[in-house]
Amino acid sequence: MGQTLGEPIKTKHSSTCCNDQFKVGSSSMQGWRMTMEDAHTHLLALPDDENASFFAVYDGHGGAKVSEYAGVHLHKKIVNNKFYKEDKISEAIQHGFLDLDKQMINDDGIKQEMSGTTAITVLIKNNIVYCGNVGDSRAVSCINSVAMPLSFDHKPGNEDEQKRIHDAGGWVEYNRVNGNLALSRALGDYIYKRNDAKLAKDQILILIYFLANLTKMLNFLLLHVMEFGIA
Repeated sequence: MGQTLGEPIKTKHSSTCCNDQFKVGSSSMQGWRMTMEDAHTHLLALPDDENASFFAVYDGHGGAKVSEYAGVHLHKKIVNNKFYKEDKISEAIQHGFLDLDKQMINDDGIKQEMSGTTAITVLIKNNIVYCGNVGDSRAVSCINSVAMPLSFDHKPGNEDEQKRIHDAGGWVEYNRVNGNLALSRALGDYIYKRNDAKLAKDQILILIYFLANLTKMLNFLLLHVMEFGIA
């Protein structure tokens, strides 16, 4: 919920990049937020694997620290773990998300933050599209002019999400966690992850993410939040 401006800031910040495989465009706008809280990454070639590309959008809330941190570090956590080196890309993405969240909670500059972020990521390697998601940002693919969703919204009103929230001592009010947070999975937001009697996967807010793999020929991909998009 939080504070909003009296009028939205409509100034757009756009950029493009391309190589022989991809043409990428991104555009962001602060909108009604008091400050810009979102971040993004578009890497035509990963620094540690020039044969893979990585694109991501992070929709921050409560501040920009977690989204900015994720934008700098998440792809590094994915590429530099043992699963990636074993060509187990899906497992590498999962552990990359988890390792980043653990790193942030042990970082003195981040762990007391009240902020968090969604993450919608696409890693493309060997002509396979791997889409990882926590929160309610979205990825949509276009194949032969037909749109197909690659992500699933993690919302407090979903039956399974609501049960987990209640079991961990939280509640859902106005489709928000504890009447405040409009999503049920995120990076950061550690105030919702402090029930010592529960495992990480059973906390009020969790990180276990949705992953989709795609091998069909794409026309284009769209990653977006309300204020930001990469195509």
